Order: sequence, then structure tokens, then C-alpha cells
Amino acid sequence: MRFDKNDLLIYAITDRGCIGEKDFFGSIEAALKGGVKFLQLREKDLGEQELIKEAVRAKALCDKYGAKLIINDNYRAALESGAHGVHVGIEDTPVSEIRKLVGDKLIIGATAKTPEQARSAQEQGADYLGVGAVFASPTKKGAIRITHEQFREIVSCVKIPAVAIGGISCENISQLRGMGASGAALVSAVFSAEDIESRVKELRELCVKTFL
Repeated sequence: MRFDKNDLLIYAITDRGCIGEKDFFGSIEAALKGGVKFLQLREKDLGEQELIKEAVRAKALCDKYGAKLIINDNYRAALESGAHGVHVGIEDTPVSEIRKLVGDKLIIGATAKTPEQARSAQEQGADYLGVGAVFASPTKKGAIRITHEQFREIVSCVKIPAVAIGGISCENISQLRGMGASGAALVSAVFSAEDIESRVKELRELCVKTFL
């Protein structure tokens, strides 16, 4: 495995809408200080060169705190910036194609909403899965909901770890106990907070109780 599975415990995903007027890289550093070990840079509106520039800065922060930087969708930007990995959705470049191009250079995460998608991602060379939405998501209004029973079914058919995603907060995270997730992927729960570092510390304690 290209990473410690326990590092998936609290997986933060950037969102400028949640960060608002707060400093973007200051917010990332606060999350890392709080204990985030996987950080996904999700910047769908940036051109590739701008994304690479941001990824280089984010990677330097991740290295400072011993965290992994994952780039959403764009494996070329991940390679160019020196990021640790890429996460692809169901409609993005297939995992098999990326794995063929990058070999062992990148961690590859894949979204899965069915057991078939999960098995396919694993067979193609994915290192971990993102499964959800487990709750209604404020950042993805049209996200398809996954019941807790469906989540268990998805993760039980593969050997690679899976993080739960979608509308997870301090108030509902305990409901994910016993589902087989290795951690939680968090967007607004982290980056909408006024004090991001303190919020991540609180979430990390909850994740330990929920997933370990």
C-alpha cells in the first residue's frame, strides 16, 4: 500500500465557496495543523497551469505536516506538481488508463456508488474508494444518496479502504460507526469553520471514536 490506511481517518477536500473570504492557503495550513493527513485540492474552475501552481504551494504545506496531497480529476497536474495522488470520479479518466500512465508514482482514489463500480476500480488499480453521499451534501446538491446498508455492501466486496463522503458533520458522524469505512471525507465541516484548526481537532476525535 502506498500510504497508511489510518491516514484516511480525516480526509479534507477544499472548496472555495466554503472558505469564502478566509485566506485559501491559510485555511489549508490550519486544517493540516489540526491533523488532516489527506488533503484533496478540488479546483474545477481553474485552468491546468493555475491548478499546478496552486498544487505546488499546497504540496509544500502537506510536506511540512506529513500529509498527502491528492488532486481532484487531473492526473497531469498531479504529476507536474509533485502531488502524491489523484482522485477520479465515475465519469473521469478511467483508473486503468491513469495507472498505465503513472505506474506507482501516484496514489489513485476512485468514486464508487455501487459494488460493481467498487470492484472495477480495485481491479483497475485504485488504492482507495470514496463512497457516498452518505448524507445530504451542501456542496453537491444533486449527489446520489447511499444508504448505510449499501455502503456496507460496497466496502465488503473490496480489499482497498473506503472513506465515506457527503454531508458529514460533527453532529452526524457517529452514525457512520460500524459501516466499514476507514474515515470521513469532509468539505464544509472543515472549511466552513471559523477556527479550522480547532474544528479539525474536534472532528479527528470523533473520527477516532467512529472508525477505529
